[in-house]
Amino acid sequence: MSRRSAPILGSAGLAGLCVGLLVYGLAAAQSPQQPPPQGGTYTFRVVEQDFAKVRASDQAAKPAVMQRQRTLLAERYDLADRPAQGVMMSGGKKAVQQGVRVKLPGGLTWERLAAMSPDEIRGKDLFPQGFLPLPHVKQLAGGMIFPAFEITEINKQETRSLERFDADFDLPDHLVPEFPPPVFLSSRPELGDVSRGQLLTIRNYFAILDGILTPVQMEGMRLLLTAFPQQQFNQTDDRKTDVQSLGVACLDCHSNGHTNAAFHQTPDVRPQAARFRIDTVSLRGMFNQQIHGSKRSLRSVEDFTEFEQRTAYFDGDHVLAAKKGVNLPDRASQVVMEAQMQNMFDFPPTPKLTVLGTLDPAKATEEERLGQEVFFGKGRCATCHPAPMYLDNQMHDLRVERFYKQRTINDQLIHAEGPIKTFTLRGIKDSPPYMHDGRLLTLEDTVEFFNLVLGVQLTPREKAALVAFMRQL
Repeated sequence: MSRRSAPILGSAGLAGLCVGLLVYGLAAAQSPQQPPPQGGTYTFRVVEQDFAKVRASDQAAKPAVMQRQRTLLAERYDLADRPAQGVMMSGGKKAVQQGVRVKLPGGLTWERLAAMSPDEIRGKDLFPQGFLPLPHVKQLAGGMIFPAFEITEINKQETRSLERFDADFDLPDHLVPEFPPPVFLSSRPELGDVSRGQLLTIRNYFAILDGILTPVQMEGMRLLLTAFPQQQFNQTDDRKTDVQSLGVACLDCHSNGHTNAAFHQTPDVRPQAARFRIDTVSLRGMFNQQIHGSKRSLRSVEDFTEFEQRTAYFDGDHVLAAKKGVNLPDRASQVVMEAQMQNMFDFPPTPKLTVLGTLDPAKATEEERLGQEVFFGKGRCATCHPAPMYLDNQMHDLRVERFYKQRTINDQLIHAEGPIKTFTLRGIKDSPPYMHDGRLLTLEDTVEFFNLVLGVQLTPREKAALVAFMRQL
């Protein structure tokens, strides 16, 4: 309503509006299942406040914000450092974590829980909390959150800060991917890791990759490593960084073309309280993927690359993008080069797999062979993850909401999630945490989750074998 039309309301109209707002406020207060009001389609903004005051307020609130998230994680998971003996990530610098970390309600076992129907689990509120969607650290503000090791290395190399004054990363380092991860190229597989054990940045990429990449790929890499404005990292006074920021680069999240477990929120769900936390996915094997984005189902890596910087960088709100200096990459001269470079990132070597993507019987253990049998049979895993790339390029709705009642947790409305794209399982041991929002910390957690959600009734031996098989992918 414009200012010019406001007087038409008159006293009766204003009184009615006030009563309506009061009723809405009382209803919202009396309905604990509803999310806090967070506007509608567009990002909610009030009259801008002084930056120094906002920063001081956010900094004062930050300890309580982080303690609330730590409490939630401790209630849901066993966060201990328990590496699997002799099982390393592909770079050889970090052990794979083992064991089920999701905590069960008191007195339950996984076998007893799996024997119950979804209605019974829902009615008795027995669905494990660690199987519910994982809220963003600061759900109602959202935005990109980077792990401390990424922040430290980027600041060291580029003197550019990825640290926010209002929120920090929440998971322990031992539960996220190795850093920096190795870089494997589909164009030069015989070279192995071409990163020389370093994090590729705008400062060093040319010296490391000169003579390995083509000119087009090198330009794509430059663009992927160039920081551009993002909602929380930019020059404006509603940023979440102490000093004005150049922004965020694609590979700030997708370190070395892989992932460092940085997260933000899906740009395609509203209202704000209903948005999903999105864990950064690996770019390895992008050349074989036909849909992109967990919900958007974009049909090319070019579409995805352009959408990210034009819209997703700004929490899905293009209306705010111009204010913050949005980068508008040219489709013909920039986007295609970024896409070509992304399509070069390959999966890690798989010495136990044949060219058809299944185990070589002469190299696999008995447990791994049993796991493969379960994967393609009783476990129904291959329905969505067929060999050799272990994805089907489709969207699937697991209807997990069958098991729980809608509620609000740490300001996130936990609701039905709808179809999510299938992610590849190649190199999966290198990519914890799992699921689109990182709610599952280990491969053992994923096996328990799907055993329950799919109702396949795996035995303890079959579960262990399935994990052993997936570690070979």
